[in-house]
Amino acid sequence: MTIRRFEDIEGWQLARQLAKEVYTIANSEGFRKDWGLKDQITRASGSVMHNIAEGLDFGTNKEFAWFLSYAQRSCAEVESQLYVVLDQNYISSSTFENIYNWLNKRNKRSVDL
Repeated sequence: MTIRRFEDIEGWQLARQLAKEVYTIANSEGFRKDWGLKDQITRASGSVMHNIAEGLDFGTNKEFAWFLSYAQRSCAEVESQLYVVLDQNYISSSTFENIYNWLNKRNKRSVDL
């Protein structure tokens, strides 16, 4: 299968949904005044989709895979930052659970330590 447009990649489409959700939360009352956290989580959420697009532009499977790993790391960064957002009461527990579970259904990984 040949992919010519990053917009056709399901992972990019999902990352776009993530960024949209993060920006909605980041612009909510209270959170929008926390400039540092808002900047960090919105940039990380955008990085997920941007790395997928950039990786496809390189044109080789090896480079694309490399950029997908960056996208996955940015996704993990968003997951971690969601805890701070929750702990600062910028989102409810149910909103946190919904986003976190949504991310983990799509971002399967494990590490042997």
